[in-house]
Amino acid sequence: MTAHGLANNLTEYGDREFALYLRRSFARAMGFSSEALRKPIVGILNTYSELNNCHRHFPQLVDAVKRGVWQAGGLPLEFPTISLGEVFLSPTSMLYRNLMAMDVESMLRAQPLDAVVLTGGCDKTLPALLMGAASAGLPAIVVAAGPMLTSQYQGERLGACTDCRRFWARFRRNEIDQVAIDTVEGQLAPTPGTCSVMGTASTMACVVEALGMMLPGGASIPAVYADRMRNAEESGKQAMTLLRLGLTPDKIMTPAAFENALYVLQAIGGSTNAIIHLTAIAGRLGVKLDLQRLNEIADTTPVLVDLKPTGSGYMEDFHRAGGMRVVLNEIKHLLHLDVLTVTGQTLGELLDEPYTFPTWQQVIYPASAPLQPKGGLIVLKGNLAPDGALLKRGAATPALLNKVGRAVVFTSLADIAARIDSPELDVTPDDFLVLQNAGPLGGPGMPEAGYLPIPKKLAAAGVTDMVRISDARMSGTAFGTVVLHVAPEAAVGGPLALVRTGDLIELNSDRRELTLRVSDAELARRRAEFSPPAASALRGYEALYLRHCQQANLGADLDFLRHPTLQ
Repeated sequence: MTAHGLANNLTEYGDREFALYLRRSFARAMGFSSEALRKPIVGILNTYSELNNCHRHFPQLVDAVKRGVWQAGGLPLEFPTISLGEVFLSPTSMLYRNLMAMDVESMLRAQPLDAVVLTGGCDKTLPALLMGAASAGLPAIVVAAGPMLTSQYQGERLGACTDCRRFWARFRRNEIDQVAIDTVEGQLAPTPGTCSVMGTASTMACVVEALGMMLPGGASIPAVYADRMRNAEESGKQAMTLLRLGLTPDKIMTPAAFENALYVLQAIGGSTNAIIHLTAIAGRLGVKLDLQRLNEIADTTPVLVDLKPTGSGYMEDFHRAGGMRVVLNEIKHLLHLDVLTVTGQTLGELLDEPYTFPTWQQVIYPASAPLQPKGGLIVLKGNLAPDGALLKRGAATPALLNKVGRAVVFTSLADIAARIDSPELDVTPDDFLVLQNAGPLGGPGMPEAGYLPIPKKLAAAGVTDMVRISDARMSGTAFGTVVLHVAPEAAVGGPLALVRTGDLIELNSDRRELTLRVSDAELARRRAEFSPPAASALRGYEALYLRHCQQANLGADLDFLRHPTLQ
């Protein structure tokens, strides 16, 4: 008979009965009865932190999960993990995503757990939770933080963090003064929860629901709604059902489920970050995402959701409009409907209910009359990005999507900080801003620096967008004609490292190409002169990361954490 509850993963003393006796005695010290200690244990992995504003409501959220577990006959035991508050971490939260995933996997394997409820929301937490859970193999279900509500400034709706960037750009252009920007600062994040737009956090919540790892409707419920607590309670109950069914993440997150997630990502106009996270999660299960397939999906999937940063609405509007249920029904004909979900039902069974498109709302479009006929995320390749780069064409200026420009090169984050606003900078609106050494190893951690600021003298003249190219990432709340995730990155000698100011670069989104117009002979000469930057760390986790982190096209995971079949 398979061990469960406290008999799981016993500490080794050479006497298993003694180990169980000792464990029970210490568990009794926490006030549990014998009856409680005989129940299956559902772990509740809590990412609460006072350095993570998105999760400040988690004490109440976790209490709701516990109610559900108790009601279903389990023993809920809460435990912490690393919490990645996006704006509170230096140099970037992405550096610590893999560390959090290691922590999650290790604790799920080591502790006496029968199933787990994963609570998270802020950008890197949901990917890290799923990466760790995929590797650990325990029955698992996700409860998202939910988006925050919007606020207002002089009658205009405000929401983090697209409006953060929009108003900061206006401030840099001298369109608003210090008093105005200070007032906006105090109104951008009025409630708990993740950013109120279709940024990375909300994109990942929608993608997790599309993967089948979250209860239907759970992606979009605002953090402060009572429904968010009810969803958490129901998820606690469902964790016990997963345990009884033996339904583990590998049975849910199949290749077909990942393809569904890519369809949904295109339909919602989601964040570029989702690609690198989905690649990493899939890699834990031995599933290789084909980036070329992303282009095929982009060409056949309409964009249906009109939310910021590329549209006009907010996540609370998306939720009231019906959220993921509407999106899934509208692209139902594209999806694999036989995939399992944490409900124990297939996606097809969940969608096999009477459905009428909600014509009364304006943020989700019908597939028959979409917001855009094709998806917004595409992969570019060429001699500047042999292993690929990403472009969110839905967030770009159409006139810039097929263009040749002169490179203005910045060799590091420090270089761009020092020179971008210099009046002496030789730059025009038609140039391409190029940032090197901001990738997984060069950053380190691949910071969200790809959204390079418009040089101040151009911004003051009214320039709002330029082509920007880097091996960095971009926040899901950002917008513009920005080429990201260039692989291989500059720090490992990728072609991006060979670009010099004055070189011509061609961006051709129609042909999915990114080309450096420099002769092979000249590139060979430059390559012979290349030397990698010095390691930024010699000890600790960062040194481990620098030795083992893979490139963006492989998900920027640590090589020894990927599934053995992909190593």
